[in-house]
Amino acid sequence: MAPDTQTSPRPKPAAKPAPVSVDPNLVVMGEFGRAQGLNGEIRLKSYTGDPQAIAGYGPLVSADGRTFELTSVRPAPGSSPDLLVARVRGVSDRTGAEALNRTLLYVPRERLGEPDADEVFTADLVGLPAIDAAGTVIGTVVAVPNYGGGDLLEIKPVQGGATALLPFTKAFVPDLDVAARRVVVAPPEDFFVPAGPKPADDPG
Repeated sequence: MAPDTQTSPRPKPAAKPAPVSVDPNLVVMGEFGRAQGLNGEIRLKSYTGDPQAIAGYGPLVSADGRTFELTSVRPAPGSSPDLLVARVRGVSDRTGAEALNRTLLYVPRERLGEPDADEVFTADLVGLPAIDAAGTVIGTVVAVPNYGGGDLLEIKPVQGGATALLPFTKAFVPDLDVAARRVVVAPPEDFFVPAGPKPADDPG
């Protein structure tokens, strides 16, 4: 089975991707963030099912053709499992790390092999419009996180505002066609409604 793929409608933990690539021959694997400390370490948002597995895909490339080798990765402080602190070969100071901020990292699609007929690369889902049953675009898929209870689609509403999470199951994602850039979703009516304040007597 090809790495970092998902089966519809019961996807397995897989790539947690970033903005979709402008080059269909490249698959997004992660994105550099801000510098971490003074010695060249940099924050990295990983879009692979096992976040630290991003270091095992060999050299990663940017859209402008630069190549990056991750020499080490470790979990970043905090509770986000897809955020890492990475070291990049040739980057040894804060200035070099800062220069990489917001750089998307890709691997050539052929390096991953072909997914099975009922699978997709989760990296291909990010950036796709989320459409309801009436054909109205309600938002955009911005990530496919998994916090231990199954894969989710993180959707940013078309009118802006906070994202919301939708279980990536047949009940909530009844139709998926990556080639046609079509993700049909069936969210609850209050999907984008922010959670209200807790009652005064709520112990949580």
